Amino acid sequence: MSGNRGVVYLGAGKVEVQKIDYPKMQDPRGKKIEHGVILKVVSTNICGSDQHMVRGRTTAQVGLVLGHEITGEIVEMGRDVERLKIGDLVSVPFNVACDWTGGQAEYVLVPYADFNLLKLPDRDKAMEKIRDLTCLSDILPTGYHGAVTAGVGPGSTVYVAGAGPVGLAAAASARLLGAACVIVGDLNPARLAHAKSQGFEVVDLSKDTPLHEQIVDILGEPEVDCAVDAVGFEARGHGHEGAKHEAPATVLNSLMQVTRVAGSIGIPGLYVTEDPGAVDAAAKIGALSIRFGLGWAKSHSFHTGQTPTMKYNRQLMQAIMWDRINIAEVVGVQVINLDQAPEGYGEFDAGVPKKFVIDPHKMWGAA
Repeated sequence: MSGNRGVVYLGAGKVEVQKIDYPKMQDPRGKKIEHGVILKVVSTNICGSDQHMVRGRTTAQVGLVLGHEITGEIVEMGRDVERLKIGDLVSVPFNVACDWTGGQAEYVLVPYADFNLLKLPDRDKAMEKIRDLTCLSDILPTGYHGAVTAGVGPGSTVYVAGAGPVGLAAAASARLLGAACVIVGDLNPARLAHAKSQGFEVVDLSKDTPLHEQIVDILGEPEVDCAVDAVGFEARGHGHEGAKHEAPATVLNSLMQVTRVAGSIGIPGLYVTEDPGAVDAAAKIGALSIRFGLGWAKSHSFHTGQTPTMKYNRQLMQAIMWDRINIAEVVGVQVINLDQAPEGYGEFDAGVPKKFVIDPHKMWGAA
């Protein structure tokens, strides 16, 4: 039996790489299972959802092994697994890891493997594109889901709130879906510069110029066809003064303002029912001051909730393999080793325009 290490949450602002148990073929109650596999983790990514936990903004418990974006090689399998074999390289939908063990580790257990896992064809070609394929476990399907539920199609004009990795994945997905113009908004100048370098139009929300006026400067009109919220509940206000303070309803209210009548708003950004660090008592239970009357008057459609990763991951895998989308470049993938994970969390929290990907065994990219 091999040893195992993982990235462990130790309280607000604190993570550490620790020795953890090697996974066993059993469910969280200790019952033996035969439908699972144990993966040697090839890549595992730091996600904004992990960052919410590390900031102390969720109900995550101290001692939690972080992570849910996993790509790995099957090294053990239960006798009931029929469609996979030892040595297969697979992508794990993040929804699985959210219910079982954390993924930022050297080895993980994945249950119901035949159903859950996406086998990556042609191992050698897959490893050549692992920087892109690692995004299949969450960030790319999540961004794509945001664009799809916003109604993006050929010729659409699209506004994406948030130039972090999910926002950039949504912008790249909108482009893949045929959007005519994709605009990305953020308060962070480094992230805006990166978005601009990837060919997207940008709006600077730290300016006192209102969002709709900045959109006029780009499109010649103040509204877009489709909008995506890739920020979520830790949103800040707009403008020089507003940006200094957290205002969790800001993004949703601004999207209703700039989305045309009968348009759709995709909301992959995370909103929670319990936020211990919220700015007021209402926000602590997920009650936000949303101008819902405006959305009703404009006949908007709102689409929320966790992304159904398996609805999209096979097609997006093919888009990567056939060079239809360069997601690693767009989101700024930077490969680190497992011991560098705490540093990666710190840099990500500071707002660098990067998507940190952990190579736990130093198999392909980490020093």
